[in-house]
Amino acid sequence: MKKILNLYVKVPLILKIAIGIVIGALLGKFVPQASFVAVFGDVFVGALKAVAPLLVFVLVIASLASAGKGIGGRFKTVIVFYLLSTFLAAIVAVLGSYIFKVTLPLADSATQSAPSSLGDVFKTLLSNMVMNPVTAIANGNYLGILCWAVVLGLALRAASDKTKEVLSDLSAAVSKAVSWVIQLAPFGILGLVYSSVGEYGEKIFADYGKVLLLLVGCMLAVALIVDPLIVAVALKRNPYPLVFKCFKESGITAFFTRSSAANIPVNMKLCEKLGLDKEHYSVAIPLGATINMDGAAITITVMSLAAAFSQGIEVNILIAILLSFVATLGACGASGVAGGSLLLIPMACSLLGVGQDVAMQVVAVGFIIGVVQDSLETAINSSGDVIFCATAEYRERLKRGEKVEF
Repeated sequence: MKKILNLYVKVPLILKIAIGIVIGALLGKFVPQASFVAVFGDVFVGALKAVAPLLVFVLVIASLASAGKGIGGRFKTVIVFYLLSTFLAAIVAVLGSYIFKVTLPLADSATQSAPSSLGDVFKTLLSNMVMNPVTAIANGNYLGILCWAVVLGLALRAASDKTKEVLSDLSAAVSKAVSWVIQLAPFGILGLVYSSVGEYGEKIFADYGKVLLLLVGCMLAVALIVDPLIVAVALKRNPYPLVFKCFKESGITAFFTRSSAANIPVNMKLCEKLGLDKEHYSVAIPLGATINMDGAAITITVMSLAAAFSQGIEVNILIAILLSFVATLGACGASGVAGGSLLLIPMACSLLGVGQDVAMQVVAVGFIIGVVQDSLETAINSSGDVIFCATAEYRERLKRGEKVEF
């Protein structure tokens, strides 16, 4: 058994995931009655979601408690990258929506609750920030986890070296447990692919293909052009080796888990492989899962403009630019779980004069195409977290005259 486990671990994770994808797709297509396979996906995502909050809480406290001087500059830089990327993603979505005007065949009204204004989003954000830390960890509220971890981490900077050692050992232990969970990714993704193929098949492309193609096109434009351009300007070198590596090792897993929060441990592992400073990435990656939301900004913008066009509402360029700001701020408040951005669509729709009933119909459409839209959205968001975290650190190294390779 030990030899089999050692052999399994030695096989590259990306190859194991590819095999899992193929097997899952075949089972979903030809053996849809084997419903027990879906349990693997549920268990894998559940395990990631269970361990990720604890990992973030412990890592951020340990990192800030022992952080050296000068680390604050990198945080400022990575936050600028996160917000700039999200805003530019919203601009790309506006341009795409104007060039390829799509309308939606709206059906029956949906009845889900959603924030009706940007004020509601800010209220939720502030409430989440001051949530009881134990409750925040239990509920996977990463904003609350980050807030309290930062407070405790800064407070513990004055602690003794022995206390910091204990925190460091605890952080290493949790990280080790996470690495064990990640080794189960091929089985989890097999179950997730089986569920998607078995439930939806090719039907999702039939009625809403145009809006789905627009969403996918905008997301790929941001992932392959806009984000690499930001990296190229910041580092003054070819960004694509870094971009493709992040897509391969972070984006693929995020595509199937459909949760930026659940993909945090995967991103942490990738940052370690890239040789990044743990003090930096242990805070920047969870932060990115909260505010680096390119895909969410695109979804909010495209879907709300499609709703307006479907109602015959003309949207002028000034309103479209304002929509981009609203989508950026709203995306930062989107939940890091599957479908988290969809319930922010009515907020953006209200800016365009689209009624709540119609907006909620668009949300319903979003859930129908979500098997592709939300998967790609999460892949772009999560891989972008590592891309910009690495860019911020590499930029600082280049300023110091150090050699940078990726």
